[in-house]
Amino acid sequence: MKRALARCAVGVLFVGAVSLAGFSAARANDADCAGEGCAERAAARTGATATRDFDFYVLALSWSPGFCESVEGARDQCEPGKGLGFVVHGLWPQYEKGFPSECAGARAPSRVALEKAAGLFPDERLARYEWRKHGVCSGKSPSDYFADVARAHAAVTIPPLFVKPVRDQTFTPIDVERAFYEANPRLRPGMMAVSCRRGVMDGVRICLSKDLREFRACPEITQRGCHVREISAPAPL
Repeated sequence: MKRALARCAVGVLFVGAVSLAGFSAARANDADCAGEGCAERAAARTGATATRDFDFYVLALSWSPGFCESVEGARDQCEPGKGLGFVVHGLWPQYEKGFPSECAGARAPSRVALEKAAGLFPDERLARYEWRKHGVCSGKSPSDYFADVARAHAAVTIPPLFVKPVRDQTFTPIDVERAFYEANPRLRPGMMAVSCRRGVMDGVRICLSKDLREFRACPEITQRGCHVREISAPAPL
């Protein structure tokens, strides 16, 4: 009996030591982590329980012709003849560094909620996806989240340069930013970023306060913007 108890105690001590070592290793990896992947890994660890606790929103607008050149499976957004330019890709809760993602408590949006997303997202499939990945992290109901998407979209004026252009254009990223500044007087440098892939503009990211009343600075977002010399902006088809 004494030998059995002793073996049990040793086993408990061993498991405890392994668990502590694993915890310490995870903390060490966190301390050593740097770069874009770190924010995503942190979000994956904390996202399961994070709701309402975020600092600001990012309104992600896709430039459909460029987005469709670099992303497969966009379906309705990329159908020839639709002539889509800037469309809502998502409204993303953000931390000052990193972001929550795929938070707990996601439930399928009702038909009434999805009606509020109609005309904002290029298709219902994307609206459902963005709700699951980002919207639930707002801590709001699907209806309230999609209402916020509508508010954020209404707060941004698309520059005339990007309203139904009839030919392909070439810009520097700062040209695109300046066009948005001119169309949105309260938007300032450091509050948005241009997104591109392989020299093609695929969207912009615009930072808004948590109550969606003001644009706001977002250093991490701007640092990850497009930094190439020139980008092409294909015309809508």
